[in-house]
Amino acid sequence: MDFKRAQSIGIEQYNVEQQEKMQILSHLLSHFNDGRRKNFFCTAVNLLELSELREAMEQIRTDDKLPALPLKEQCLFVVEILQKLAAKRKIELKLMKKK
Repeated sequence: MDFKRAQSIGIEQYNVEQQEKMQILSHLLSHFNDGRRKNFFCTAVNLLELSELREAMEQIRTDDKLPALPLKEQCLFVVEILQKLAAKRKIELKLMKKK
């Protein structure tokens, strides 16, 4: 999938997009990681389109009540936003555990 994307938009633009995704991941990890979200955020940033991640970040930035919530509730709020965006594309953002 990444190879096709890089081919379709060009390697330079693809690298720009990847840099932005890294910035988003860095922000999520530094502000909304309660010690249990690293894998989730990495998966979300990898699987969601940049436009979807931008939408999620806008929702996070514009929510007035988010800063007043405890960290655990902030994390759950952000996870819910990402899960809803993923669900629109029928993507599950969870690790499959071995049986």
